[in-house]
Amino acid sequence: MKTLRLKPGKERSLQRRHPWIFDSAIAKGSGDAGETVRVEASDGQFLAWAFTSPASKISARVWSFEESQRIDASFFIAKVQASTKARSRFDIKSDGQRLIHGESDGLPGLIVDQYGDTLVAQFLSTGAERWKTVLTDALLATTGLTKLYERSDTNARKLEGLESAAGWLRGDGPVELTLREHGWQLSLDIATGHKTGFYLDQRDSRQKFAEHAQRLGFERVLNCFCYTGGFTVAALAGGAAHVTSIDSSGPALERAAANVALNGFAPERATFLDADVNASLRGFLEAGRTFDAIVLDPPKFAPTAAHAERAARAYKDINRLALKLLEPGGVLFTYSCSGGISADLFHKIVASAGADAGVDGFITERLGGAPDHPMTLEFPEGEYLKGLIVLKKG
Repeated sequence: MKTLRLKPGKERSLQRRHPWIFDSAIAKGSGDAGETVRVEASDGQFLAWAFTSPASKISARVWSFEESQRIDASFFIAKVQASTKARSRFDIKSDGQRLIHGESDGLPGLIVDQYGDTLVAQFLSTGAERWKTVLTDALLATTGLTKLYERSDTNARKLEGLESAAGWLRGDGPVELTLREHGWQLSLDIATGHKTGFYLDQRDSRQKFAEHAQRLGFERVLNCFCYTGGFTVAALAGGAAHVTSIDSSGPALERAAANVALNGFAPERATFLDADVNASLRGFLEAGRTFDAIVLDPPKFAPTAAHAERAARAYKDINRLALKLLEPGGVLFTYSCSGGISADLFHKIVASAGADAGVDGFITERLGGAPDHPMTLEFPEGEYLKGLIVLKKG
C-alpha cells in the first residue's frame, strides 16, 4: 500500500474530516491516478484512505477516515445503498432526483441523477473513474433499474487528466425524457442538456416561485438565463399573466417553449428572447419597461475563489439592473451557482447592487439546493447554490 505523508500542521483539515488534500500539503509520496493510498500526518499517524489525482491541484480525495475500513467493492456498494436510502427520507415532489452528490455522499467526483427509469451519471474524478464498473453495477442493483447514461464530459474531468466520455454504459433508450415535478411536466435531453440534462437542484425554488406568483398575482414576469423554462412554467402555473424568458441558446429556448405548450399554457402568455441578458436588461430600462417579478439564475461565473473578483462584478451588474426594473413591491429571485462565491459574499454583492441602483429591499428568504443535493457539516464547499428572495420596498 502506497502512502502520502503530509507536511507538519497540514493534518488539521483531515482531522476535521474535510475530504480534500491539496498538493501543497504533501511532503512525500504519490500514487497512480485513482489509486487508493494511506494518508499519514508528519509523525506517521493514520489520517485517511484516499485516492490520488496526480494531474489536479487537489492531489487526493478521501474515501474513508476509518483505519480499519477496506476500500473494496463492498465499500462502494454500501455507499451507494446508504445514499439511495437517504433520499427516501425526503419528500421529493418529482420522479427526478439526485441519488449521489459527490463528497457529500462520501463518493468524491460521482454525480448520479435519476429521471424516471433512467440513471445519468458523471464520473468526474480519478477515483470514480477507477471504480466505474463497480459503481455502475451497484447503482443498477440498488435501484432495480437497467439503464444508465454517462455524461462525463465536463471541464472538471479534464482537470483530473481524464478524457471526456458520454453515452450508454448500461442498456439504452430515448435520450429525450419528460420529468414530472410538482404536477408539471418538463422535457429534457440527457445527451445534450446542461449537467445531466436538467437542474434538479432548483426544484424547491421553482415551487416557491409558483407560490409567490399565486399569492402576489404577478402580471409581468422576467426569467433571465431561462434555459429550458423551469421557472417560466412555474410562474405560469402560479397564474402569472405573462412571462418573458431570455437565454442565449436557441435550442434551450425551443425546449422552453415546448415545455410551456406541454403544460397546456396559452402561447401568448410567454415570450422567448434569444439574446444577451445584460443587453436585454439595459434595453428594457431604456424602454421604460418594468416587471412584478424577476428571476436571475445565471451560469457559473466563478468556478473557484480565484475568479471571485471578476464574477462579483458580473453578479453585481445584473442584480443592479434587475432591481431597477422591478416595480415597487416586486420580487427578485436571484442566485449564484459559483463555488467561488460564498453565501456571505453573494449577500454583499446583492446589497451593493441595491445601493448602486438606489433601491432598498427586504431579504425575505435565503435559498439553496433541494435536499437531495446536501451539504455536509465537514464540507462547506458543497454549498455551491446560493439564492436570495428580495422584496423591493415601495
